[in-house]
Amino acid sequence: MRLGLAANRLHHHNEDAALFRWLRASESGIRELKLGLHAVGRTYDAIAAAGMLANYPQLRRYPYGREGGLMKLVAEVVGLEGAERNLDGAIYLIDPVDPSSIFPEAIALKRQCVIHGKPFLSTVASARDWVEMERIHAGFAPDAGADRFHALEDQTLALIAHDAMKPQMLAFAAEHFDQLSRFAHRVATGTTGQRLNELAWSRGWPQDKPWAERYQSGPMGGDAQIADRVLEHRCQRVIFFEDPHVARQHEADIQLLERAVTTVTDEAVCMTSPVVARRWLAAVGLRATKR
Repeated sequence: MRLGLAANRLHHHNEDAALFRWLRASESGIRELKLGLHAVGRTYDAIAAAGMLANYPQLRRYPYGREGGLMKLVAEVVGLEGAERNLDGAIYLIDPVDPSSIFPEAIALKRQCVIHGKPFLSTVASARDWVEMERIHAGFAPDAGADRFHALEDQTLALIAHDAMKPQMLAFAAEHFDQLSRFAHRVATGTTGQRLNELAWSRGWPQDKPWAERYQSGPMGGDAQIADRVLEHRCQRVIFFEDPHVARQHEADIQLLERAVTTVTDEAVCMTSPVVARRWLAAVGLRATKR
């Protein structure tokens, strides 16, 4: 597997920056998986200067962002001729107040990952969780250092879907109802929450108890309400089925939630693809059998 890799300056400017926290936690898994990392120039330089991933041939250097490095990652997520020019997703550790995080190529990188059903990992927690997921699928024993990501009974899960993606969200919840019910709490925006509750009640969930706590609809501020919960460390995982093909009048609200997730980069995991979310839950089940 190959992932694009980029990190805003905040996340590699000192030895305890987010990029290095992720690498220290995940380097053994990266090597076990022989994971290809196609790193934009400054990110690659920071890894080399820190002496991390030493003698690792799967780490490749791309041009600096100002020279088109991030644009090249976008093209490779879409897919280019030759296996070496195809990426399976991207890690982009975002500083939510760095202007480059909203440059066209940064937005396009995420959008193309969503369109093509590939992981877009914008936080330390998401990237750490993804490496453990792929280790489990590859047959490796669970990493005790990743146990916190699988303590579902102690976590709150947010389930959000744009209108065109609501059928997929309901199908996802129906398929994985028992596993999703393990979470201590579930929250959702208006219509999605109502439909999820109706599904749960049809599956025998107590009629007087909501399966998902409902916030306002997205256009009315539900994304902002959930963002506040993320910022207060009261929501650890967000599954957000985005429709990248529609104009969104409440784009600012959506970006606010995504920026909240990146603000608490070590704490919150965000998944934007049904394909990735299903693969994650399959790993949850597999991992439980290996403990």
